[in-house]
Amino acid sequence: MDGVFGSDGVSLHFWAPEIDPAHPLECTHPERYALRRLDSGSYIALKKEDQSLRDVSDVQEAHFFHTHEAALRAAIELHRLGSGSFDVVKVD
Repeated sequence: MDGVFGSDGVSLHFWAPEIDPAHPLECTHPERYALRRLDSGSYIALKKEDQSLRDVSDVQEAHFFHTHEAALRAAIELHRLGSGSFDVVKVD
C-alpha cells in the first residue's frame, strides 16, 4: 500500500488545486493554450461582435483554452471544417 497510506496509517492525497482537471478555472496556476496556424504563424482569436474567428499576431490577444484537450479538440474540429491546420501552443 505504499503511496496510498503514510507510515502512520493516514491516507495521503495526491491532488493539488493547480492541476485539478475538474475545476480548471479555479486553479491557482491555470494552464493556457492557444491555436497557431501552421501556414501563417498567426493565432486564433474570437471577434467580439459575432464570435467568428480572426487572426492575430500577438499570442496575448488569442483565445485561450484552459486544457490541452480542449485546444486539441478545437484544432481538430476547425481542420475538419476546412479552416486549415493548427498547432496547439502552451502559453506561459
